[in-house]
Amino acid sequence: MDAAIHTEDLTLSFGTEKALDGLTFEVDAGEVVALLGPNGAGKTTTVRLLNGLLNPDGGSSRVLGLDPATDGHLVRGRTGVMTEQSGLDERLTARENVVFTARMRGLSATAAGKHADELLERFGIADRANHRVQGFSTGQRKRVALARALLHEPEILFLDEPTAGLDPEATRDVLDLLASLAAEHGRTVLLCTHFLGEAGRLCQRMAVLHRGRLRAFGRPDDLAARIWRGVPVELDLGAPADERTLAAIRNGRGVLTAASSPTGARIEVEERAAIPPLVATLVQMEVPVFGAVPRPPTVEEIYFAIQEGAE
Repeated sequence: MDAAIHTEDLTLSFGTEKALDGLTFEVDAGEVVALLGPNGAGKTTTVRLLNGLLNPDGGSSRVLGLDPATDGHLVRGRTGVMTEQSGLDERLTARENVVFTARMRGLSATAAGKHADELLERFGIADRANHRVQGFSTGQRKRVALARALLHEPEILFLDEPTAGLDPEATRDVLDLLASLAAEHGRTVLLCTHFLGEAGRLCQRMAVLHRGRLRAFGRPDDLAARIWRGVPVELDLGAPADERTLAAIRNGRGVLTAASSPTGARIEVEERAAIPPLVATLVQMEVPVFGAVPRPPTVEEIYFAIQEGAE
């Protein structure tokens, strides 16, 4: 599969502060990848470099086969960007914002208006199309910004904190839109976020940044296999496991780790076959066991394990 994005040993400093330090990764065409990390990790800097808005101090990158450092205008013509700050003109209506961008990209007045109407309808904002953006909620602004980013049917969509500042309902709606966009036409998406739940929902692979360095890159299950030796299991005991119960669990054959949880214990076993005898031991101790379910680590758990190892 061809790479839509390729970086090799990218470095960039702002004064004495190193924003990126040897960044190397690759995104396949049609893939959705999450770029994860805390504020200051280098996520936004990476997006700006890949769009030719910044030039690296060292290393190289290719976006759709083009070098953003020398062909930034060509890259931007084939990619769409939605930033944390929408960048909309608040004096204009939603439709005027989208039409203006379309005209800047070379569409005729007729084509720009038609395309703007289609996108605003699709993103559920058509009823506000002729209202000034000044009075819009954050969620409505995000929808207009997304419509603007997709005007020219970009091959790659860069999303920089697309749900920042949204309430739960608006977050769900925007994620639904993004999921449908990622699924259609094999569009490549690079999602920069520190909201880990949305990364787990939308992305096939995740890249974890820490102070400008790539700490891990891969599918969540592959990353988990590198971190945890065995099978994570959620024991439902109806209440947090006490020390007596935890001691019995830790002494069980094939148990690697055990810790109390709000509803019982989270444990790690060498293999699933270790679960039935462990449950039998707890029952003999008259510890109520309501469930013992193998549970793959969440994106949040994988992310924090990687970041803790980077400190």
